[in-house]
This record gives sequence, C-alpha cells and structure tokens, in this order.
Amino acid sequence: MTVFAPQASIPVRHYPLWAALLKRFYDQASQPPPELARMPGAEIPQPYRGLLVHSHDMTGTLERFYGQRVGLTVLGRQTKSDTYLREVVLHIADDAQRVEYGVIQIYLDHFPPEARRRVLAEESPLGSILHSEGIGYLSWPQAFFSAQSDAHISTVLRLRQPCQLYGRRNVLLDGSRRLLAEVIEVLAPVE
Repeated sequence: MTVFAPQASIPVRHYPLWAALLKRFYDQASQPPPELARMPGAEIPQPYRGLLVHSHDMTGTLERFYGQRVGLTVLGRQTKSDTYLREVVLHIADDAQRVEYGVIQIYLDHFPPEARRRVLAEESPLGSILHSEGIGYLSWPQAFFSAQSDAHISTVLRLRQPCQLYGRRNVLLDGSRRLLAEVIEVLAPVE
C-alpha cells in the first residue's frame, strides 16, 4: 500500500472562459494575465462606455473618436490551419499615440481571398479591411470588464503609471452568422 504525504495546497486561479484568448498570449510569454473584473456595460464610465458599449467594430469607433485613421502594430502572431491569431496595438499619428491593446483570433476560411491576403499582410486593422472589402458583419459584444494595467499592457500602451483600464470581449459574425473573429479589446486611457 502506497501512502502519499499531504502536500501544501496550491491556489488555483480560474481565468474566465470569455477571456481565454488573452490568457493564451500571456501563457505563451510565461506571464500571468491581468485580473479582469466583469461588469455591466452601463457601469463603465464615460468616455469608455461610448467607445465599448455598442455593436460596431472598434477601428471605426476609435477613428471617429480621435478624428484620425487608426494604424496597426502586430506584436505577435500564431497561425494554425485557417485560424490566425495576433496580439496587436492600435495607434494614431504614426504610432505616436497608442489607443488600444488587443488579441484577436481571425477565422480566415470565412474571408474572401483578397481580404484574407490583407489580414495576413498585417498592414491594416481588421475593421478597416472589413469596410474597404465590403464584407457585411455583425459586431456582438460578449462581456465588458475593467482591469488594472499590468507590466505588459503598460509597456505596449506606453503608460507612465498604473491605471484602471476598460475593455470588452467581442465577436464578429458575417451575414450568414459564421464567426469571422473573436477579440479582446483593452482601451488606452483617454486624456
């Protein structure tokens, strides 16, 4: 008969399933993901509520808010069959101001060839590609949250000090309700 000595209990932190995409990129970097506090959209303070609580893509929303085109910087990527994942920063003014950190999983097999090529070229945010390629879609936010900035997000958003951030988990569906993309979007502080 084998007797096992009791071991010290190890706390298990369960990450919300709706944020698994974010955890995936943090796990790859061997970093703990930020703690996210889910909250009703109506409780997100302005101007973040206006930027997050809607059924539009984030690219167009940020362009209207800042009055400038939004650019893309890809921080990391993974490709698996027809699924393309990337960690990104959206910025304005030639990367002078970073306005969003995000992770996105794009289902390439649901895109026409030219749009697929443009996604993989990593030159434009997905929202810009959807609009310019005339791809109809539905934006369907699944969760809203707040988070304290961590070292990684602070670095990529160029934050000078820790702060409260707001974001959402969103899915984009095409006209046939096929999944185009899943995204976690974290807004930079608005000055």
